Amino acid sequence: MQILPMVTLVGVAIVQSWSPTPKIVRSDPVLVRSVVDGDTIDVVGVGRVRLLGIDAPELGRVYDTTAPFAKEARDRLTALVLHRWVRLEQDGQSLDAYSRHLAYVLTEDGQFVNATLVREGLARVTARVALARLPELQRAEAEAQSFRRGMWGGMPQVPSTGYTRPGASGATRKQPAQRTKKKKSSK
Repeated sequence: MQILPMVTLVGVAIVQSWSPTPKIVRSDPVLVRSVVDGDTIDVVGVGRVRLLGIDAPELGRVYDTTAPFAKEARDRLTALVLHRWVRLEQDGQSLDAYSRHLAYVLTEDGQFVNATLVREGLARVTARVALARLPELQRAEAEAQSFRRGMWGGMPQVPSTGYTRPGASGATRKQPAQRTKKKKSSK
């Protein structure tokens, strides 16, 4: 009778140790040299790093149109990491189809940059494989959606594309002159 509980405990221990939980590998501190766009940075000694599990709106290149919130995402990422020391966490696949390193990015004080961008509505979750930090990213996205932040709310502050006369601002624009009918003269 005591054998059954022992076999059960051994079985549970084997299953727990064998379960395919992703293993995260954290780097030593590395310096961010530049920010390419809202989800890609250039790191000294590493090269291009794509933020794992998220996708920010694309900046227009050459003839493409810049997507809403692309500049805001790039600017926010710049404020968080440019010329700062960060740690990269690799989770699963190390390179993407464009030979960029895939990683979570953490600031010196432990801020999870990928989740910050998602929480602020400047990126969305796009994980195609099981990731260790996927639940955290999904919670950040749900928060951004429920509070209607960034892309989940209104449009970004962009200049109006409507017609305005050169040199006229919206506050000082004159109204068009009213046409008046001429009275017919009586003979």
